Amino acid sequence: MPKVTDLAKRLLVGRALRSTQLHEQLLPKRIALPVFASDALSSVAYAPQEILVILSLAGVSFYHFSPWIALAVVVVMLTVVASYRQNVHAYPSGGGDYEVATVNLGSNAGLTVASALMVDYVLTVAVSVANGVDYVGATIPFVAEHKPLVAILIVVVLTLVNLRGLRESGAAFAIPTYAFMVAVIGMILWGGFRLLVLGDELRAPTADYEIVAEQTDLASFALAFLVLRAFSSGCAALTGVEAISNGVPAFRKPKSRNAATTLLMMGVVAVTMFSGIITLGLASGVKVAEPAYAYRDVLIDGRPAGTGYYQQPIISQVADAVFGNGSVLFFVISAVTALILFLAANTAYNGFPVLGSILAQDRYLPRQLHTRGDRLAFSNGIVILASAACLLLWGFDADVSRLLNLYIVGVFVSFTLSQTGMVLHWTRRLRTETELKIRAQMMRSRLINGFGAIMTGVVLVVVLVTKFVAGAWIVCIAMPVIFLMMKAIRKHYDNVAAELAVAAEFEKDASMLPARNHAIVLVSKIHKPTLRALAYARATRPSTLEAVTVGVDGAEARALEEEWERHGIPVPLKMLDSPYREITRPILEYVKTLRRRSPRDVVTVYIPEYVVGHWWEHILHNQSALRLKGRLLFVPGVMVTSVPWQLHSADRLKGRPEPVAPGSVRRPRPEVGRHDS
Repeated sequence: MPKVTDLAKRLLVGRALRSTQLHEQLLPKRIALPVFASDALSSVAYAPQEILVILSLAGVSFYHFSPWIALAVVVVMLTVVASYRQNVHAYPSGGGDYEVATVNLGSNAGLTVASALMVDYVLTVAVSVANGVDYVGATIPFVAEHKPLVAILIVVVLTLVNLRGLRESGAAFAIPTYAFMVAVIGMILWGGFRLLVLGDELRAPTADYEIVAEQTDLASFALAFLVLRAFSSGCAALTGVEAISNGVPAFRKPKSRNAATTLLMMGVVAVTMFSGIITLGLASGVKVAEPAYAYRDVLIDGRPAGTGYYQQPIISQVADAVFGNGSVLFFVISAVTALILFLAANTAYNGFPVLGSILAQDRYLPRQLHTRGDRLAFSNGIVILASAACLLLWGFDADVSRLLNLYIVGVFVSFTLSQTGMVLHWTRRLRTETELKIRAQMMRSRLINGFGAIMTGVVLVVVLVTKFVAGAWIVCIAMPVIFLMMKAIRKHYDNVAAELAVAAEFEKDASMLPARNHAIVLVSKIHKPTLRALAYARATRPSTLEAVTVGVDGAEARALEEEWERHGIPVPLKMLDSPYREITRPILEYVKTLRRRSPRDVVTVYIPEYVVGHWWEHILHNQSALRLKGRLLFVPGVMVTSVPWQLHSADRLKGRPEPVAPGSVRRPRPEVGRHDS
């Protein structure tokens, strides 16, 4: 019967897919949009609110800066979208920012981008899930009281869905993502119709509230700093834009064109939603304060709101103003917003494993990350991403405000370096291109990427200046640590490759057979496994063959020698003395002695082992054999051979079917010989 773990894996992950079925996992644009754009689209749920939260530190009167800040964010977003449309055409292999920076700026720049993106992907999962838990916690007290636990459980569910494969996870997440888009755009259109056509007055539930300013009488520098800080927080709306450039291989053909079209669709929808929400929020009189201090900074009828006050997110307040509190559409908006925030993490689940696979292929990460799992997804990368996100959620208590301070630093590092690399890419191409039409296209692309590099570079500086003390310093430490780790891994792989490379003199030496093969069979007592190991060793016809045992107890050693002679075993038995009752050391010393006598000889050590059928039996058997093998592997010129003996408990596993690809013919498994020697 199949193992319970195999059955559980198939139930949770699904049946294994052949490598030839990889093309079936490619995504059409209608599925690729929710798969890769959920992070960028979901950011409209909190990016407008973050602008107002920062401005509220100086009082509600400073909200008049928010339209200009929002306009600046929109300009940056459109610039980045236009820039990445150039990227997906120029570098469609899926390396994204890492490949662009590596090819045009060098390996160190590429690793800087990679480390930034890896940090940002982990934070995307943590921030999105924590924000979604906040929305759910507003209506379910249990969720609010156990935020870290609930957030981690949601990450586990998302992980299982993504382990089932890219296409299946995309189909599962498509409906909620489109529902969010339709609901929010519908709310914006209806709200705009009520304002502009019907002349209705929209009133948010907090329209009559007041906010206590924490910063008053701001000097010019302090005011500029506050506005820049609000701008940097609003730039959270740009997270996830880079995911499509990393996921080009997942698109159906023509890959580059489909990816560029999807990127444009995502940019238009995100800008529309972002602009509409902040416009309706201001028109309806939304008031938001720093969540941690809302209980004291928000004044209701002139009094602090108190510890029991829950500050509704901006989307919920706008939905309240447009549709009315308690209406069906109000609850629909709240539900799909919470859901899209959870699903926003899916962007990272598609970006991080692909990036990890490319880095592993370039030997900057362990090679296991380059291997696809049963469902043709990069399972190891998915599990690592989920584990890191869970640690963050636990360590930061699933607090969105604290996590957001770590956010967007990494993504703007990758934006800036990538766009700078693209400028160099087009400059290099222009040196050799002679056709005027193509040169004009390249110059236009270089202008777009150059403007993008300047804009994202400015935003990066603003983010670092305004958020460094608040928590961005953690990312500034994490990125160099990951950078150095990847350099160390690459150095290790390079050293191993150089060590294992076949030189001409080694090839000549390796073609020469060893002078002799000395065979040693380790013996503890005379029983069936020992006799099988002796018979197998004799069948290999070594130059010399002897049985070796360690005499720990004098009486037992003499009894073994007498029994050996009584059975007439045609192999000499050598007794190693062990005054300190050690087993491993005497055997090692004896093997090394044989090697010193003739370095051109090899020594083969045969170790009888029990094959057991239960996990707890491993604790009771084979411990000495494992220790010996572990030590003998480090002795040059020594070969270690395990000779298995199947105990009766292993019979239950003997008929276990071998895993086969779906649709292939299963052939009967040959029986293992059970003849005693």
